[in-house]
Amino acid sequence: MPRIIYGTAWKKERTTDLVVKAVLAGFRGIDTACQPKHYQEDLVGNALEILKKQHGIERKDLFIQTKFTSLDGQDPTRIPYDKNAPLTEQVRQSLAKSLSNLKTDYIDSLVMHSPMRTHGDTMLVWKIFEEFHSQGKVKQLGISNIYDPRSLARIHDEAQVKPAVVQNRFYADSGYDKEIRDFCNKHNIVYQSFWTLTGNPHILRSPQVKQMAAQRSATPEQIFFRFVMDIGIAPLTGTTNDTHMKQDLAVLDMAPLAAEEIETILNMLN
Repeated sequence: MPRIIYGTAWKKERTTDLVVKAVLAGFRGIDTACQPKHYQEDLVGNALEILKKQHGIERKDLFIQTKFTSLDGQDPTRIPYDKNAPLTEQVRQSLAKSLSNLKTDYIDSLVMHSPMRTHGDTMLVWKIFEEFHSQGKVKQLGISNIYDPRSLARIHDEAQVKPAVVQNRFYADSGYDKEIRDFCNKHNIVYQSFWTLTGNPHILRSPQVKQMAAQRSATPEQIFFRFVMDIGIAPLTGTTNDTHMKQDLAVLDMAPLAAEEIETILNMLN
């Protein structure tokens, strides 16, 4: 799994162009969802086709992550599966739609966009995910927008194919998911963060982070991305700016922050 992932939410008609630019800039991980309300998954598929035909970048060289989104998260006028079908069939139809949209026969990472309303339904969806995994249609499974450590632990305990990914908003209101992240570290689950910069303007503006950036001829945003990577997080970035894409990727080659610098930022989180 790439250490930084390009997110395609809210890109609308610009999705194809932006995904092509992101991959040509150096991104190898792409995050999308079968949720027309916020993602144009089919346009990600168009980008993958362009990258292969025009630039020689093969599907196998990219990490593609998509999501099953329940009816609660869909636009009622643009549901990508039969809303009247049983839940298990909705999940199967959603994956079939994703495979068609993305013009591929497998998904690297399939994520449940959020837990279902009941634990029973969450595990029902997870069992179908496991079916996809056993068929080779999906390489790994994950869950997003899960902020209760007990719920995550229960899913992990009952799953045959354990979660490989947790993708959550990284911000103060959740306490920066400390318990969730501790659980992920203990059980070899990759914690992916979104809203990483948007949710933390106070840290980006802090004198300490600005000083760290100045010492490295970097931006505060690069320092914060380096920090989250140093504590084991794989951040998503959805920038539409070419320069920012390059800056985000450059973080991969930055030296890790010093222990005292990491401690300084951790104190800000607390």
